Amino acid sequence: MTDEIRIGTRGSQLALWQAEHVKHLITSAFPEKHVTIAVIKTTGDRITDRPLAMVGGKGLFVKEIETALINREINLAVHSMKDMPGDLPAGLTIGAVPCRENPFDVLISRQGLALDDYPSGARIGTSSLRRASQLKHLRPDLEMVSIRGNLDTRMRKLASGEYDAIVLAAAGMLRLGQADGITQYLDDTVMVPAVGQGALCIETREGDQQMAGILENLDHFESRTCVQGERAFLKQIEGSCHIPVACFGRIQSNQVHLTAVVASEDGQDLVRKEVVSPMDLVEDHGKKLAVHLLENGGKQILETINTHDR
Repeated sequence: MTDEIRIGTRGSQLALWQAEHVKHLITSAFPEKHVTIAVIKTTGDRITDRPLAMVGGKGLFVKEIETALINREINLAVHSMKDMPGDLPAGLTIGAVPCRENPFDVLISRQGLALDDYPSGARIGTSSLRRASQLKHLRPDLEMVSIRGNLDTRMRKLASGEYDAIVLAAAGMLRLGQADGITQYLDDTVMVPAVGQGALCIETREGDQQMAGILENLDHFESRTCVQGERAFLKQIEGSCHIPVACFGRIQSNQVHLTAVVASEDGQDLVRKEVVSPMDLVEDHGKKLAVHLLENGGKQILETINTHDR
């Protein structure tokens, strides 16, 4: 068994933190392993002046890294799970899902105001159609403005007055030690998170028994179970950054509660549903949840979304 493990990752501050975290998990369990990190630039990193939906949606931050994995240039890839498309390339698999960080979205306010306290017309920055549509549903009087860039860039834009507030994933703020900057947590009663938000995806090649033996030590059963249900929903509904859909699972009393949303871009139409599933049937229930939403208004909502003009 090789003692060399090469991890592929994006080069953003958060992505490097995540790769270093996985490196630490591996070396803590297997101190004899020599783990290195390879930075790979992705399409999403190169295009920063347009909303994600305009340039391809999900997959923008993983494709080049997956190519390196397929070509055996790296042994593992570390991604944010929310960046992963519903389908993986042939020959690749999710080898482990470590313990999930806080999965919710957060409001970062320049004035220290909660969402309900903002006056009509306030400018809220977000890069996500999912966030924007749910915010518009809650507060149709607010102005949603696209924002791109890494965490530091977005925080600088907020501080400069371009936005009154921005909405981000809690996980990134917490992992980078910026919890003090969070004004308000938006839990799933306010905004349903993206599929896999807060979770890491450690991707590897199918049939790589050496990596499988290592990654089983990093896998967190509860986190993986919830993510499996969420991703089954995503795959069934053919979700991407092009469409405002969301799904979140939590475990209560040894069952998975899956909550999902399909919303129109303007937030006027929103379909929401929760199902409760045994943990061993969570993927089936994730698929059924997608079908239910599509049959109860979701299909009509998605058909109205014109992705070609973005």
